[in-house]
Amino acid sequence: MKSRVLSIDILRGLTIFLMIVVNTPGSWNFVYPPLRHAAWHGCTLTDLVFPSFLFVVGLSMFISLRKIDPNKSGELYKKIIWRGALIFLIGLLLNWFPFYHKHISDLRIFGVLQRIALSFLGAGVLVVALRKIPSIIIAIVVLIMGHWGLLYFLGLDDPYALTTNFNKALDLMIMDPDHIYQGFKDGVGESVAFDPEGLLGTMTGIAHVLLGYVICSKVLENGQPGIKEIKFLAMLGVAFILVSRIWDFGLPINKPLWTGSYVLYTIGVLSLVWALLIWILDVKKWTGWAYVFRAFGSNPLISYILSGVVIKLCYTVFTIDGVGLNALIYADFFQPIFGDTLGSFIYALSYTMLIWLFAWWLYRKNKVIKI
Repeated sequence: MKSRVLSIDILRGLTIFLMIVVNTPGSWNFVYPPLRHAAWHGCTLTDLVFPSFLFVVGLSMFISLRKIDPNKSGELYKKIIWRGALIFLIGLLLNWFPFYHKHISDLRIFGVLQRIALSFLGAGVLVVALRKIPSIIIAIVVLIMGHWGLLYFLGLDDPYALTTNFNKALDLMIMDPDHIYQGFKDGVGESVAFDPEGLLGTMTGIAHVLLGYVICSKVLENGQPGIKEIKFLAMLGVAFILVSRIWDFGLPINKPLWTGSYVLYTIGVLSLVWALLIWILDVKKWTGWAYVFRAFGSNPLISYILSGVVIKLCYTVFTIDGVGLNALIYADFFQPIFGDTLGSFIYALSYTMLIWLFAWWLYRKNKVIKI
């Protein structure tokens, strides 16, 4: 029987909590700077959320696959491919939902769930195929350095700029611009077909998951983590942050490109966060405050999916004179009482807690919806 590591459950739940908060402000015109993504290079609090999920996928993968029976490799491959395909399909349908408002010819192919799916699939296949930690570490280095090489040598004049990077070029080689995210603006304010969850970044997304796997193999080497493991995570976190900041001079820390320096920086920060959670939850047993996050941690993907479905319904189906229900609630209640930016933030917290009620109900019923 697998023993639960509370700090991993809470890190997973905290990640989902923050994913919903940053995705659902009352108004995108009024958002606190830490709750916005960096404009291009750099890393804010919000830019730590998505990699946190991939990091936790790696932690959970180690717990699930720590003992791989060579005779059951084929069965594991099938399960990994099936789950990856299912998550990708759900992400595609979420992009399309509620279906009638967008023609399939204009459907964005990639997205958050799709990046999670492909990263999980790639990392899972590599873990089952390679098995040994030294071999997995080599795979991580190859993926990160290979990604850097492709960006640097196949990009144009500035290989790390919005309009001249190879990530953009690769996606446009395989699909029409209508299937690519167009929320970024160039220097003159024109929309650019560039997908921050595009195909090339899957290489470093896989590396992200594998790093979580390798780190977890060390932290759980002796069972439940303790002071020794906290020290290891603290030293690893500081080392990764220092290396990434130095590497930033040659390869910018950049979430949309999911650069290797961004991978190391976020893994470093998240290692420190996990160390702190181990000390609070697994060592000191201060667990009362974590109840909200435990519910989200038990059903992470279904909670995230539900948050996307409900908010889309609010601005596409439940409308009055063309104004979405979410915007009306913010404008008529939260904004007058709390002001522009604070009201937008409190709206996001309130919406997140609405989704939490569903996660809490599942938690109380001891139900886990596996995707």
